[in-house]
Amino acid sequence: MRLDSHQHFWQYSAEAYPWIGTGKEILQRDFLPGDLRPVLEENEIDGVVAVEARPEAAENEFLLGLASDHDWILGVVGWLDLSAEDAPDQVARFAMRPKAAGLRQGLQGMADPAFCLSEEFNRGLSALHDFGLAFDLLVLPDQLPAVTRCVDRHPAQLFVLDHLGKPTIGGPAGVEEGWAKSLRELARRENVCVKLSGLITEVIPAQEDWNPDLIGPWFDVAFEAFGPDRILFGSDWPVCLLRGEYADWFQCVDFWLSGLSPEERGAIFGGNARRVYGL
Repeated sequence: MRLDSHQHFWQYSAEAYPWIGTGKEILQRDFLPGDLRPVLEENEIDGVVAVEARPEAAENEFLLGLASDHDWILGVVGWLDLSAEDAPDQVARFAMRPKAAGLRQGLQGMADPAFCLSEEFNRGLSALHDFGLAFDLLVLPDQLPAVTRCVDRHPAQLFVLDHLGKPTIGGPAGVEEGWAKSLRELARRENVCVKLSGLITEVIPAQEDWNPDLIGPWFDVAFEAFGPDRILFGSDWPVCLLRGEYADWFQCVDFWLSGLSPEERGAIFGGNARRVYGL
């Protein structure tokens, strides 16, 4: 079974999704299961994990409702403010819902880059393990050292780093040593996995054509650091449409994985997501 561990749904409005602004007009419409299902079938993807796209509790009801109506939406990574005083109670209520698989609080947008080290946030985060929920890390490269310190406070919690930590792809400098060093250090924590997702939107300049050879060096760092048992395939659909079609990204990852064994490919294209998210 092939799984996409990272995609989004939304009913678009500028007020609800202010991050979908100028230059992202292609995303300024509804993206719902009826739009995605034919694309999955074309690429022989059997199921997905739907991930939050806005920091509101209403997002959880929206995604869990879609998951209830569509059996191929296997899990939901919702949103909660884990620094809230009642965060542990909110986590418990979310975890009781069918197909609740994990939570994400977008750390990349925090004014304090070390927000993940605050006592309030860590108190809420500590509640996830009791319910078997994974935590998705949406961060920027310069936040990886702080994230590693946060992870060290929760050795039994499963973490999933989205989009390889959003490195800059391309440019004359190639793979940034700071990002690579921080990623390797984070990968030493065996309770952390990483998603091959969201990379084509990190290619610079924004008009630059991309191909598997361009992105390959970043893949190589991730594979060397995490190995096939802690890497998950994700499309980041529909955000990926900013730079290419779903099939473009799937084929890029498929090409990069072509030298692996069937067991290793199966893990990255589904088995690891089933394990991490308890699908």
